[in-house]
Order: sequence, then structure tokens, then C-alpha cells
Amino acid sequence: MARDEILSEIKRAEEEAKSLVTSANEMRNKKISEALAQSKEIIRKAEEEAREYAESEISKARKIIKEERENIIRKGIEEAEMIKMKSKKNIPDATKFILTEFERAANA
Repeated sequence: MARDEILSEIKRAEEEAKSLVTSANEMRNKKISEALAQSKEIIRKAEEEAREYAESEISKARKIIKEERENIIRKGIEEAEMIKMKSKKNIPDATKFILTEFERAANA
């Protein structure tokens, strides 16, 4: 081979190597972009799932709180009714006691 042919082969090999490096860099950049897009999608899905889970748990908690509140109110109403009934039963005795005490005070 002549010297010119060797130099020409070397230049061709260098250009081919540059082309391969450029192609590899482009491929690397494309893979990185795809990986970033996938990671963003994974994060978006995870955030969405976390939000849905939080909303579900909050909804469950609100339902439990509502039920407990209703139970407390119901028990309070029942207790108030029982106190009311007891106090109505005690009205005659209380009236009699007050009259007796008044009569004692008046006669004294």
C-alpha cells in the first residue's frame, strides 16, 4: 500500500470512529431522555396513587367520626330523657317537701 492510501484509510477510519462516537452519544442521550420520561411518569403515578389513598383514608376517618358523633349525640339525648323522666317523677316529692318546709317555717 502506498503512503497516500494508508493516510486515506486512517482518515476514513477516524471519520468512521467519529461517526460511531456521535451515534453512540445520540443513542445515550435518547436513552437518558426516555429514562427521565419514564421516571417522571412513575413519580406522577405514585403521587396520584398516594393522593387517592389519602383521600380514601380521610373519607373512612370522616365516616367513623360521623358515626361516633351520632352515637354520642344519641347517648346524650337518651341520658337527657332519663334525667327528664327522673326529674318529672321527683316533682311531687319535691313539691311536698317544699310545702312541708314552708309550713314548718310558717308555723315556727
